[in-house]
Amino acid sequence: MSEQRERAVSPAVRDHVDNYVGGEWTTPASETSQPVVDPATGDELATVEHSTVETVDDAVQTANEAFEEWRQTPVVERVQHLFDLKTELENRLDEIATALSREHGKTIAEARGEIERGIENVEVACGMPNMMREGSGNVEDVASGMDEHAVRQPLGVFTAITPFNFPAMIPLWFLPYAVASGNTFILKPSEKVPLSSQLIFEAVDAVDFPDGVVNLVNGGAETVNTLLEHDDIAGVSFVGSSPVAKHVYETAAQHGKRVQAQGGAKNYAVVTENAEVDDAVPNIIGSVYGNAGQRCLANDVVVGVGDVYDNLREQLIDAAENLTVGAGVDEETEVGPLITDDSRERVLGLIENALEEGAELVLDGRDFEHPELDGNFLGPTLLKGVTTDMEIAQEEIFGPVLCLAEAEDLDEAIEMVNSTKYGNASSLYTESGSEARQYKYEVDAGNIGINVGVCAPMGFFHFGGRKASFFGDLHAQGEDAVNFYTEKTIQIERWYS
Repeated sequence: MSEQRERAVSPAVRDHVDNYVGGEWTTPASETSQPVVDPATGDELATVEHSTVETVDDAVQTANEAFEEWRQTPVVERVQHLFDLKTELENRLDEIATALSREHGKTIAEARGEIERGIENVEVACGMPNMMREGSGNVEDVASGMDEHAVRQPLGVFTAITPFNFPAMIPLWFLPYAVASGNTFILKPSEKVPLSSQLIFEAVDAVDFPDGVVNLVNGGAETVNTLLEHDDIAGVSFVGSSPVAKHVYETAAQHGKRVQAQGGAKNYAVVTENAEVDDAVPNIIGSVYGNAGQRCLANDVVVGVGDVYDNLREQLIDAAENLTVGAGVDEETEVGPLITDDSRERVLGLIENALEEGAELVLDGRDFEHPELDGNFLGPTLLKGVTTDMEIAQEEIFGPVLCLAEAEDLDEAIEMVNSTKYGNASSLYTESGSEARQYKYEVDAGNIGINVGVCAPMGFFHFGGRKASFFGDLHAQGEDAVNFYTEKTIQIERWYS
């Protein structure tokens, strides 16, 4: 067996995937199960059981019963568990990163970076005492003989339904804020990548949260719908595709829940004649091909403005064709596999359709075959001549494909950026302050990067898209994360004459 193959088929992370409810690990009662598959090798890593309606109901009731005592626990005591969790996650970082790389396929460096981003949110949530204080307000004499003040209070049981592409980071966008603000919490991870959640919850178990405060249930669509419709769920967070985000938003809202749902994206990067192209190119390459393109912040359409286009194109082609494709656990890998063969086929279909619509293939990764691994690989691909009326310029690719387009000036480029139904992120490469200001002011996206290809906000800033990238009026991280508390306004009339 070759050295790379040996690294890629290291021992399974877990033979079985369990739920964590009420402080106990339990195998869910299930009528359905599925394998967890390493996308780089096709090896089966574990089996995940889909929780039944009754199993989900037990978890919700357990969390609901724990809520009253937890909400009465002083906030300064609640966050002590998060200080401990931060340390536990840091100590287990390499173990979680290896599991994450194997079940998802992303590079080990990307896995480590993802977990560090998640830990950053745990750290931010440790400041919940100040966050809740800053949300309070007092006004005397709002009316004759009446004072008014506002306090923040927890709501109950919250759930997060998280996607396959960031299975360690996105749960940690929500869990810390929910419990720090006095709510109890249930995570439903993607059934494709449940192993990193198992390890995160081993860290949760180690820091001795009271039973029922933090829970984990595994499953598929039935599990999700049970949570969305359950009377004792107060709020729902979701990250995934826009069609599913719309379903989550509508179903949860119909059942009276607080809800935010992050959907898909179609992100453009614009490079102007005032950009430092030599610096921009590696940044763009990381944005487009990192995580094998499977992230909602990938700028998969790159617009060259004016005379910069030719130089930009040649540098991007040269950089992309030299990327190393392989198993994520191999330290030399720069582009891992796609999560499933169905995902790979979908990306191939988008490429084929783009060619039929008039795009030109200048770097073809469709027939890439790894010499030692039988995985869902697609080599770095680059198309030029892409226009905004093409499907590939309007729909999220979620694969290692870069689309090159041209614009005469920045105004035209901004029109191209705003032409999609999505509004998650966009980046501009320039050394001009006036161009940067125009871009951040006129582009209709929730996250703007200036000379930053993956404009992921720090944990203490909110993360939210616009248009079809976001459903709801709340945000995904930082102080505003799902607004895990409610602001109660209290009017006090003078009781003396």
